Amino acid sequence: MNDHLLDDDLVILEVGQKKDKVGLDIDMRCSISGSIKINLTSDFGDPNGRFPNTFPTENQFESTCNRLGISNESKVVIIDRLGIYTSPRIWFLFKAMGHENVAVLDGGLPAWINEGFEVVDLPNVLIEKVKYSARLDTQLVKGIEEITENIKSGNSVLIDARSSDRYFSLVPEPRPEIRSGNIPNSINIPFKSLLNDYKYKSVQELCLIFDEHSLGDKPLIFTCGSGVTACIIMLATELVNSNDKSIYDGSWTEWASIMKK
Repeated sequence: MNDHLLDDDLVILEVGQKKDKVGLDIDMRCSISGSIKINLTSDFGDPNGRFPNTFPTENQFESTCNRLGISNESKVVIIDRLGIYTSPRIWFLFKAMGHENVAVLDGGLPAWINEGFEVVDLPNVLIEKVKYSARLDTQLVKGIEEITENIKSGNSVLIDARSSDRYFSLVPEPRPEIRSGNIPNSINIPFKSLLNDYKYKSVQELCLIFDEHSLGDKPLIFTCGSGVTACIIMLATELVNSNDKSIYDGSWTEWASIMKK
């Protein structure tokens, strides 16, 4: 990416908090030249949604892209200050809205810094508003009714990205109002098991992890606590198999709030 920083159609989106569940602590003052800082919740979430990180409407997504100077022809690269954490969620949102030319920088800002590439204290970004057109692919976003039906049919494999402790109710959920547990007939692949510190493991290592679960050629549905880390698993499977893939956007927060034990 370093060789393309001056490309006219390149848009670099920088996402992430100072410190989060991946356990990294990054200097918030430095950034990649030309990057635009974004916030998952305020920029790419539905503020009227009932649950955290609710998928935005097409109009909301278009409005954010217009404001950030992103056109349908833009090459979008997402940089995560925590390596790999929130960036796959942004990647998924663009994919679901019909934007194919989008990528995640593996390892994010930590990898960029470790490779010795230049960082700046205050990125100088001139944003020109454009007109973006989103086209939601509804097959990529599943609702609770489809998850309930899949429990009966077993047509798809439901993969939970939360930690094993949360999946097996060994620890409380981080949101005190949400009960512990898991969705029936789901399997657990903790998102951290796919990472080496802040980067994805090698393709060979990822293949071994997924092979242990005999996914076959069934469609894959990914879930987690609120729809964010599920996208980490989804992006990893993009590297190793061609199964159809989708996200249960409400994830465990919605399921535990609505469904009885």
